[in-house]
Amino acid sequence: MAISADTRAALARLGAATLGESGAGAMGAALRPVWVGAAIVGEALPVRCSPGDNLAIHVAVASAAPGQVLVVQIEGVPELGYWGEVLTTAAEARGVVGLVIEGGVRDVAALEAHRFPVFSTMIALRGAVKVAAGSVGVPVDVGGVTVALGDVVVADVDGVVVVPGDRVDEVVEAGRARGAREAEMFEQLRSGATTVELLGLDPTPITTPDEPA
Repeated sequence: MAISADTRAALARLGAATLGESGAGAMGAALRPVWVGAAIVGEALPVRCSPGDNLAIHVAVASAAPGQVLVVQIEGVPELGYWGEVLTTAAEARGVVGLVIEGGVRDVAALEAHRFPVFSTMIALRGAVKVAAGSVGVPVDVGGVTVALGDVVVADVDGVVVVPGDRVDEVVEAGRARGAREAEMFEQLRSGATTVELLGLDPTPITTPDEPA
């Protein structure tokens, strides 16, 4: 079931960093936005590609539902442009809201001009072939996180997280609670408290200069 507009907005406000500390699965740091300001909130459509081949991506775009995010696992040979302006144009026409791919993409200036959010592990010029086996809608492993159909992807400047589809409300509530605690901490810090005090940290392992005689 698609997430509501209110839930989508709440996930965007909380952001990847807060959600990653509130029960969402955090993908590896190698996945970064390919243009500044890119951000995604949407339901995952998992895709698996054979090495050097992006046929599964073309099939996924052709069958995607509005609001979905393609989450793509590349089984080897990541150093190719598996995605570019042609697939971006096709994806926009289908209502796809973003791409997360553990591999390369190209046509970066065009992706930014389209304002189509893409998170990848690299930029690569040479294209892929389109003939080999793959899968669409079957769970994949991307960035160290298993992603299933209907999970929710949130991506922004801090990284990419995945919320299990049956735990979205729970994670949102945990994120809101964390946000409230942090807001209180900010006020205490502005009033002179330290993070050492507020977090109950033990400073004794840290070496400091001897006190003057």
